[in-house]
Amino acid sequence: MTHRRRPLSPEERELWSRVAASARPIRAIPAKTAEAAPKTPPKKPRPTPADFHIGQTARPLTAAHDLVPALEERLAAQPVRMDRRTHQLMLRGKVKPEARIDLHGMTVAEAHPELIRFILNAQGAGKRMVLVITGKGKVKDDHGPIPQRMGVLRHQLPNWLSQPPLGAAVLQVAPAHLKHGGGGAFYVYLRRG
Repeated sequence: MTHRRRPLSPEERELWSRVAASARPIRAIPAKTAEAAPKTPPKKPRPTPADFHIGQTARPLTAAHDLVPALEERLAAQPVRMDRRTHQLMLRGKVKPEARIDLHGMTVAEAHPELIRFILNAQGAGKRMVLVITGKGKVKDDHGPIPQRMGVLRHQLPNWLSQPPLGAAVLQVAPAHLKHGGGGAFYVYLRRG
């Protein structure tokens, strides 16, 4: 059996409002509303060691971080100072070098004077294209914070060929075709003597 409540009469409502207005709470309880936000933001859970990966929040490296472009990129960016057709044939390995020098196993102090002697003698003999084999370099442990490029002679060669006394004798430097040594050799096209 359901019991229905009867509505309050106007006199009863007025009496109830006077009683409610005179009442005081026993202790002050702040009113909780749905709109009130908590004062402190919720804490993010700490990552566990299994969730952590070194460098996970680091920005990805861009090309701007590499201060020196690769050797092949630097040589390709040089303007072509020789006949374009001969240059294309040279890059495809169709032109046979007239002389070659192998700098494998030499130190920088030994290789530089040997290269100067070879280039100047080749130019004096009227040769136009020579092959300089430097090798790709040894793979060695890199324990320092600064990465080191592999192949000291390979990276020094373009500098040596652009500085005196070889700068006046060399017209063009290009990486050799695979059949002439690939990444460990260079074509050096000489000026006429």
